[in-house]
Amino acid sequence: MPESLNKKVLVVEDETPLRTAIADILSFEGFTVFQAKNGLEGLETALKEHPDLILLDLMMPVMDGLTMLGKLRQDMEWGKDAGVILLTNINDPEKIAQATDANTYDFLVKSDWNIEDVVKKIKSRLGVA
Repeated sequence: MPESLNKKVLVVEDETPLRTAIADILSFEGFTVFQAKNGLEGLETALKEHPDLILLDLMMPVMDGLTMLGKLRQDMEWGKDAGVILLTNINDPEKIAQATDANTYDFLVKSDWNIEDVVKKIKSRLGVA
């Protein structure tokens, strides 16, 4: 049984085609996948499901990724230690530095990667072959 079958990933992304494509390939790879279209839905899902990793877009309606990440880190039981990979169109080091902390594993500028890169990074971060 692949190790990925025991791992949960939350994809928080407002662009439906991208969110669905990432979720579909992660499901195909054996991950349990949750989806959210904005930071508010993402925060609610994260605090309920406790995913092993969160893919988090920074620019979204309703609640942006930075706000979601800040609120997530306020949860002292689980959220403060949740693993996060940021997805962004922003290539602004200051903005990215503002979002990163000890449990933000990485950030991916959307124009610089493809879905296979995301899957490899997730597997690497979660220790899944």
